[in-house]
Amino acid sequence: MSVRKCRWCGVAFKNAGGPGRPREFCKRSHRQRLYEAERAAAKLGLGSDDVLVSKRELDALRDRIYVLEAAVEDVRSDLAGSHDLQDYADAYVHLLEGALNVVGARIEPRAIGS
Repeated sequence: MSVRKCRWCGVAFKNAGGPGRPREFCKRSHRQRLYEAERAAAKLGLGSDDVLVSKRELDALRDRIYVLEAAVEDVRSDLAGSHDLQDYADAYVHLLEGALNVVGARIEPRAIGS
């Protein structure tokens, strides 16, 4: 069994070995969505590396990334010159909270080029 990423949503899925071509999508509906998106992208003149996403989803991801960046900066300044184990433990918890906010974040494309 190999692990692959869905060509539509990017989610990792297990691909059972066997005869035939390996799966490229985690769900059948994602294959259809890609087909529809490629057709729409061609009509709009989008390139193969252009992706359309909703502004709401993009803003939400940017917010999550900002929280993580702020946590990294907080940890960097809090630990500058510190040798206290409790400071490191607190920094770890703060950084982990910021990272967990980003883990699993997904933006589903609206249309992509072929």
